[in-house]
Amino acid sequence: MTDYTGRVEPQGAASTRTLAHLTVTKLSVGPMNNNAYLLVSRKTGEALLIDAANDGGAILKMVESGPKAIQCIVTTHQHADHWQALAEVKDSTHAASIAHPLDADALPTPTDVFAEQGSTVMVGDIALEFIHLRGHTPGSIAVLYRDPDGHPHLFTGDSLFPGGPGRTTGPAEFRSLMDDLEARVFDVLPDDTWVYPGHGDDTTLGAERPHLAQWRARGW
Repeated sequence: MTDYTGRVEPQGAASTRTLAHLTVTKLSVGPMNNNAYLLVSRKTGEALLIDAANDGGAILKMVESGPKAIQCIVTTHQHADHWQALAEVKDSTHAASIAHPLDADALPTPTDVFAEQGSTVMVGDIALEFIHLRGHTPGSIAVLYRDPDGHPHLFTGDSLFPGGPGRTTGPAEFRSLMDDLEARVFDVLPDDTWVYPGHGDDTTLGAERPHLAQWRARGW
């Protein structure tokens, strides 16, 4: 794990977590302090980027520091702060873009691969699973890595943060997001699942689980 803490400074240096089969590099970019994540297979060097959010130069510098260029770029949802550098990074790397079909039309470049609930993508020898979390946007997705030699790692975009779910636009969307978070995340993944959000510091499901009823009660 080295000295990875889950916190990076806004527009500061990247921080890398080394797992048995995968490295995770976290970088904060742009005026809204979006997190971009680079996942690299330690066996093959192949990589996937989660959210080319902003500052394409900084993201490309992070990508180019790895052993290989990225093969895929996942956009967790349609909000513009999560894709400002998508076209630049895609043009530079020729990586395939991945998004949920319900959010894909709002992105600035065509989507090459559609992520559905339960579908997977391979990054070298690493399998990553998509979880559709409806509410923050219709097509918000999370990316799950089930580490065979450790605990799960979940990249949640703006659907889950330390302290609660992401913003929704009304009660129906809030209920949808809470229902999906409970059924598709908290009910099936253990407390030691590490959560990497779209903004700010990391957390764990165990740290957040005691507050589910409180989130429900406070509403959207």
